Amino acid sequence: MKIGEKIRKLRIANDLTQEELASRAGLTKGYISQLERDLTYPSIVTLKDILDVLGTDLATFFKEETAERVVFRKEDRQKIEGSGIEFLIPGSGQKTMEPVLVTLKPGEKTTPDAPHEGEEFGFVLKGVVKLWIGARAEKLRQGECFYFRADKRHFVENVGRSMAQILWVVSPPTF
Repeated sequence: MKIGEKIRKLRIANDLTQEELASRAGLTKGYISQLERDLTYPSIVTLKDILDVLGTDLATFFKEETAERVVFRKEDRQKIEGSGIEFLIPGSGQKTMEPVLVTLKPGEKTTPDAPHEGEEFGFVLKGVVKLWIGARAEKLRQGECFYFRADKRHFVENVGRSMAQILWVVSPPTF
């Protein structure tokens, strides 16, 4: 960890000059300059004084930031055996929304989902499907999408002659 770089970023975020930080922490501008370039390292007491001025504490300062994963590869997918459902994001059940890839053979349908809280979105990637929401049925073709409140029993069936694929996003997760 580059302590000086982190202090510099905090100082700039607090809209302070090196001179202002030095003055408020009882140090010299030269010392702050050397510290920010990692030419010297502060004692714990001095670091605590600097962090007090910058509005943070030692625990927060040294807490490692973990980069949030944003890219998921095909090999990351988890397929539910015996179904055409693939979870696109590992651990998506703990997130705000859950994207899945649904693949249906001709005549196949998803298991009917009971009414629940939340909303659902689907984009038909391939084929022709029929979306059932309660007693209402809507036919969708490749390139069309659906969006609905999940407060009625719902499911999708492949009414075409070829494989159908749907990118389906549920919020909150229920798959």
